[in-house]
Amino acid sequence: MQRRNFLKNSSAAAAGLLSTSLIASCKEETNAATTEAQAVKTIRPIAICTWDFKNATAKAWEVLAAGGSSLDAVHQGAMIEEADVTNQTVGVGGRPDRDGNVTLDACIMDKDGNCGAVLCMQNIASPVSVARKVMEDTPHVMLAGKGAEKFAYEKGFKKVKLLTEQSKQEWLEWKKTSKYKPIINIENHDTIGILAIDKNGDISGACTTSGMGYKYAGRVGDSPIIGAGLFVDNEIGAATATGVGEEVVRTVGSFLIVELMRQGKSPQEACEEGVKRIMAKNKGRNDFQIGFIAINKNGETGGYCIHPGFTYRTYTEEGHINNPSESFLKG
Repeated sequence: MQRRNFLKNSSAAAAGLLSTSLIASCKEETNAATTEAQAVKTIRPIAICTWDFKNATAKAWEVLAAGGSSLDAVHQGAMIEEADVTNQTVGVGGRPDRDGNVTLDACIMDKDGNCGAVLCMQNIASPVSVARKVMEDTPHVMLAGKGAEKFAYEKGFKKVKLLTEQSKQEWLEWKKTSKYKPIINIENHDTIGILAIDKNGDISGACTTSGMGYKYAGRVGDSPIIGAGLFVDNEIGAATATGVGEEVVRTVGSFLIVELMRQGKSPQEACEEGVKRIMAKNKGRNDFQIGFIAINKNGETGGYCIHPGFTYRTYTEEGHINNPSESFLKG
């Protein structure tokens, strides 16, 4: 071999060895830095829900603490309230429409953006469970009315009488009145929205309701509408709403809040902006309540409402916390 070629080949080999060494070193440093950053950003499991539904967050936390998924956590948390006959805003015992029929709405959404919903469904005690079946067992996102009910029976759900005696008597008293006016923070808190992050950092959400008390037959609010009553983006966070659903639908409220978090706002800032946009469309009007809650990928939470009185509950390894939400109209 000629000396020139030998030197050339030797130099190339040395450069290759040096380059490989440097690349390996850089990779090790990068991997170490990434591992360190991930350790700093370790997400603790958390469950958060609208209002003071402590049984819901307790059940969700039970699932999370056992290593379960955020989807199972929000599902089981919502089911607890749907089965509570003393809760007149969801499930069995919910307030009926003007015709005396209890119609239920619910939706659920997982970390991958899969979602399912049922609207205006009668005679089934757990609409969130049927919504999950829609998500997992059909090519659809939403089923409504008799179609949703028929699907539930096909999946093994039993027919249940939803109108309890208490809700029936209150409905009969309402029928005697000449004009019905919702009572802020009582009859308008018609929704449980629940969000969770599991040990893997994955986010899911669910929303369930019997709707506004004494609504027109067939009315559906924001609760089962993906993007309005609930939205989850596993890269960013999640949000859910409660209150007068018509106003949330007009701004696609939960989607808006998640997009605001994508732009860099904290969950609290995003919830505040969501409420402010609704109020901007209702200048001079304050006879209704809206409440938002949100959580981001780091497990930070926020909540905001129009009127004082809205609360949201969180559950972490440190236990339960009931958070009074800040309000647009200060009390």
